[in-house]
Amino acid sequence: MKLILIRHTSLNIASGICYGQSDIDVSSTFINEADIIKTQLSDYQFDATYTSPLQRCVKLANFCGFPDAIQTPQLMELNFGDWEGKLWDDINDPNLQNWFNDWLHIPATNGESFIMQYQRYVEFVEAIKIKHADQTIALFTHGGILHCARIHAGLDQFDNTFEHKPAYGEILTINL
Repeated sequence: MKLILIRHTSLNIASGICYGQSDIDVSSTFINEADIIKTQLSDYQFDATYTSPLQRCVKLANFCGFPDAIQTPQLMELNFGDWEGKLWDDINDPNLQNWFNDWLHIPATNGESFIMQYQRYVEFVEAIKIKHADQTIALFTHGGILHCARIHAGLDQFDNTFEHKPAYGEILTINL
């Protein structure tokens, strides 16, 4: 199975705000960014298309010609729980320092840890591998999921994955 993971375009949100599963809209530059992505995707023939249900991914999938992409919460960004929508500097939660010390294993308060997100991604991929064994699949998703995909494919390790920050609109091809 060949996975083509597409990160959403830039967002209409101020810097310094914690967001993950908050349903943030795309920025005013969406059309320009999405045009570039659509052109890059024209080289592919997809057998199936999946998307995170968050509007930033659904809008991109629709723009690129995939209005019937299957929406799945397993492709959503990390759930930051109680911290969603708050300025990082304004989060007054004793768990925040624990999370900074071990974001891999410690979940955000009423949210999830990176390992939990990774497990969610792996479960999804293992399920679709059965259905789409020799096919090319598009996944419209988020930066955190691109990190999970790189680790799962053996391109990165947990301890070095954040050395590469996926750009808005980045396309990652993985053969499983």
